[in-house]
Amino acid sequence: MREAIVAAHDHGSVGARPSAVVVSEVSKVFGSGPSAVTALDNVSFDVPKGSFVSILGPSGCGKSTMLRLIAGLQPVSSGRIEVERHTPDEMRRAREFGIVFQQPILFDWRTVEQNVALPLQLIGTDRDERARRVSEMIELVGLADFRKHRPWQLSGGMQQRVAIARALAFGPRFLMMDEPFGALDMMTRERMQTELLAIWASKPDTTIIFITHSISEAVLLSDRIVVMSARPGRVMKTIDVDIPRPRTDQVRRDERFVEIEAEIRELIFSQEHA
Repeated sequence: MREAIVAAHDHGSVGARPSAVVVSEVSKVFGSGPSAVTALDNVSFDVPKGSFVSILGPSGCGKSTMLRLIAGLQPVSSGRIEVERHTPDEMRRAREFGIVFQQPILFDWRTVEQNVALPLQLIGTDRDERARRVSEMIELVGLADFRKHRPWQLSGGMQQRVAIARALAFGPRFLMMDEPFGALDMMTRERMQTELLAIWASKPDTTIIFITHSISEAVLLSDRIVVMSARPGRVMKTIDVDIPRPRTDQVRRDERFVEIEAEIRELIFSQEHA
């Protein structure tokens, strides 16, 4: 059964799937007049349904801003974003976005299960249904033995798994992840990458938009990588990652993995030295 679920993420070319998100000529400017700062300039790309798409670029390139625009947390200055043919704001109000930030933002006085239950409590989910979903999500992220623990009793990686479980608790169609492993040490980060792929394999209809500045992380995880320039952020290139799934740590030594990694590095460094 698990093999069938994993295979569900590998049904043909990512380019052949219908678009879940369409970003068209989007710009974002903060402030006005002489002090105005252009964070994003004429950005266009699409996110195929059920895919894993990373937005990759140097610090300050506007990738986190792009995530907030897609999630309906900020308005665009110009251009258009459609999410399943709706506006980001409509989809946000319909609770179709689960969001995971770099810091887990857990409440220390609540247990793991109470933290995961929080969004379900806020939307008034029935107690029995809430308990069922919380239990399912905690099992999904491998924390069943820690359900009564408080966040301060958990490692950084485990705290981030709680945050992922909470984001998925109400069944959103989109999981937005803003450098979720950026604060973790390298070994924990690599372990979390493979765990995220396993979690996603159990939720095959979920579309993931992932922000990172790590090239190897993007290549390992993604179906498609949107490579951004330094500020103002523009799309330098969109790369489809044609490496078969399921992927494990062994993939990092694959010749194609190394080729894609080198291509992205050359893109980013050529701009820095232009």
